[in-house]
Amino acid sequence: MEQASPEQTADFPAPVTIAVTYDNNPYDDRLRTAWGFSCLVRLPERTILFDTGGDSSILLHNMELLQIDPQEIDIVVLSHIHGDHVGGLGGILNQNSDVTVYLPASFPQSLKEEIKLYGAEVQEVHEPRELFDGVYTTGELNGGIREQSLIVKTDEGLIIITGCAHPGVVNIVRKAREIAGDKVYLLLGGFHLGSASASKIESIIDSFEQLGVERVAPCHCSGDNARKLFREHYGEAYIECGVGRRVTLAPKS
Repeated sequence: MEQASPEQTADFPAPVTIAVTYDNNPYDDRLRTAWGFSCLVRLPERTILFDTGGDSSILLHNMELLQIDPQEIDIVVLSHIHGDHVGGLGGILNQNSDVTVYLPASFPQSLKEEIKLYGAEVQEVHEPRELFDGVYTTGELNGGIREQSLIVKTDEGLIIITGCAHPGVVNIVRKAREIAGDKVYLLLGGFHLGSASASKIESIIDSFEQLGVERVAPCHCSGDNARKLFREHYGEAYIECGVGRRVTLAPKS
């Protein structure tokens, strides 16, 4: 599950590719690390930027080295209001304002108006919804911080992408399965377990087993101990994740 082949034909549709463009965990030594999260999701028909990290200069630097042109972004999905997830948005909109920004309805009105001033379209998200064919938002879930996660259907099952998982990573998985009605192939992003005890993390791993989460790629706020325990439990199904990591799989046929 690495970088996609550049050669695609009508018989072999373009794969779904996720590239982590901003993270505090290293993976590609050429790239800059900083606290926060962002990833680019390339789909056969659209390209989504999920979160924008905390600093646009770092985000754009990393995107350039990953050969990602901001002009290819069609949709921006913001998980929650924290600065380490929305701080790079202005830099992206300066490069490409011809995008639709999906954000939780609870975001401040001032930020919504600021985004519109760039010329971007704002779509407020409250309830779960299908953004387009095979791609869903969980809607804003409440975990003290209102947050949405992204769901992508593939032939392997669901990909769930989380920003910080403030509403609880197990709750998010349950909600995603309820919305999209498929098994979970991959859960990638921040799991919000940096201060969690080993027993709590092990309980979450047990819940993932019961929910059929096949592969995990914890990064950002997941915490070193959680990453270690997930790595030990999942073995080859664990994906080491940090800035520059690419994951590729087939789209939903």
